[in-house]
Amino acid sequence: MHEISDSIISRIEDLAEERGLSLKAMLVGSAARNTWLAGDHDLDIFLGIPSDADLSSAMEIARLVAPDHEEKYAEHPYVHARVDGFEVDLVPCYLVPDASSLKSSVDRTPFHTEYVARRIVGLEDDVLLLKQFMKGIEVYGSELKVGGFSGYLAELLVLFFGSFQRVLQAASSWKPGELLDLINCKVNGSCDRQSQHLEGLGKEGHEEPLVVVDPVDPRRNVAAALTLDRMLQFSAASRCFLAEPSLDFFFPDPVAPLSDDELAAQINERKSLLILVDFQAPAVVEDVLFPQLRKAEESVKALLERYGFRMLRSDVVSYRDRAAILIEMEVWELSRVCRRCGPPVWEAAHQSRFLAAHPLPLSGPYIADGRSLVETARKFTRAEDLLAAEIGNISLGRHLSSAIRCGHNIYVGFGLASIKDEDFRIFLARYFQAKNRIC
Repeated sequence: MHEISDSIISRIEDLAEERGLSLKAMLVGSAARNTWLAGDHDLDIFLGIPSDADLSSAMEIARLVAPDHEEKYAEHPYVHARVDGFEVDLVPCYLVPDASSLKSSVDRTPFHTEYVARRIVGLEDDVLLLKQFMKGIEVYGSELKVGGFSGYLAELLVLFFGSFQRVLQAASSWKPGELLDLINCKVNGSCDRQSQHLEGLGKEGHEEPLVVVDPVDPRRNVAAALTLDRMLQFSAASRCFLAEPSLDFFFPDPVAPLSDDELAAQINERKSLLILVDFQAPAVVEDVLFPQLRKAEESVKALLERYGFRMLRSDVVSYRDRAAILIEMEVWELSRVCRRCGPPVWEAAHQSRFLAAHPLPLSGPYIADGRSLVETARKFTRAEDLLAAEIGNISLGRHLSSAIRCGHNIYVGFGLASIKDEDFRIFLARYFQAKNRIC
C-alpha cells in the first residue's frame, strides 16, 4: 500500500513541477494513520493547492496520474481510479492555515490526519478492534447509505476513552443527547472520560443523537451523519459483547444469497405481499442516490396509506446498475366500496361542496353521528395497481423521478425471483433476517 501511494504521490509531484504548479500531495485517512482494516484497499490522496489557486489545475493532474478513471462529484469534482488492486480517490483541496478558513469541507481532512496521527501512537490496535467490531455489527461507515460511524469518529472515541473496552463500556449506557468534547479533555491527562448528557453547553444547534465536537473544527459535529438507530445498535451490541464476548461480533457468518425456494418459503410463512419497484439507477454517487431513495420510499408509503392500504415494512437497495424500493404490505387488497365522511349536517355550505364532490354514490348520502356520509367505489382496490398508475406522479427526488419515468418494473410476490443478481438476493436475505444484537 505504501509503495503504491508513494509512487502516486511522486508522480503527482513530478507533474506539478513540470507545470510550475505549487502543489502538495498528501496521503490522508486511515492509511496515513496506520489504522486501516486488513482487506481494505482504499487510498485517499489529496492534491493541495494554495487557497487563491484554481482547483481545476489540480484536477487536471489527477486525470493525468490515473488515465483510466472516472470523475465523481461531491462538493467539487475528484478522480476515482483503480491502481494495482487499490481503489484510489484523488481529491483536489485548498491548503488553508486552519479549519476556520475552509473553502470546502474536504479542506478539513488533512487537519484530521495530522491531529490523529500525533496522538494515536500506541492505540492503533484499539482502533482496529473498534472498527472491526463496528463493521461486524454493520454500523461502520458514515456514508448516507449506512448512517453509521466514520473511521475518524472511531479514532476519536478511542482517543477520548483510552481503549476499545472503555469505549464499549461507555457506549453501553448511551441514550440520545450524548456529548463528547476532546477539546476540553486532555487525552493523556486526568480527564473524566465519561460522556455527558446534553443539558446546557453544546445543546444549542445540535439535534443529533450523538455530538462529538471536532477538535479540529469545534463548530462541527463529527457524528452528524450517525443515525439514532445505528447509535443504539452500537450501544446494544456493546452491552451484549461485554456480557458475553465472542469473535462473532467481529466476524459474523456471511449472509448467503436467498434462493428461490427460500424466497417462496418466506412468502408462504409471512402471508404478506412483497412489491418491488425496480429501475435504472441514475448516474450519481451513493450519497446522492440513497437520500433520494429514502425520500421515494416515504412518498410510496404516503401514497399507499392515503388510499387505505397498510405497509408492514420497507427498504431500498442499489445493485449492479439498478435501484429498487421494496415494500412489504400488511393490507394490500381492499373492498370495492369505501365510506366517505362529510361535514356536520348543519354546515350547509360545506355540505353542498361535499355532496357535489360525490354526485353518484353507491349508497347515501345518509346521516351518522351528526355527519353526512356516502359510500363510493374505490378507484384502486389492489396496492400494486395503485403503484403502477401513480408511481410516476409522486415526489421521488430529482434524479429518481426522471429515472422511473424513463422505465421501471414492478414485481409482485414470487415475481421477485426473476431477479437473479447475487447482491439483490443478499439484500433480500438481510431483509428477512432483520436481526440486531440486543441485550
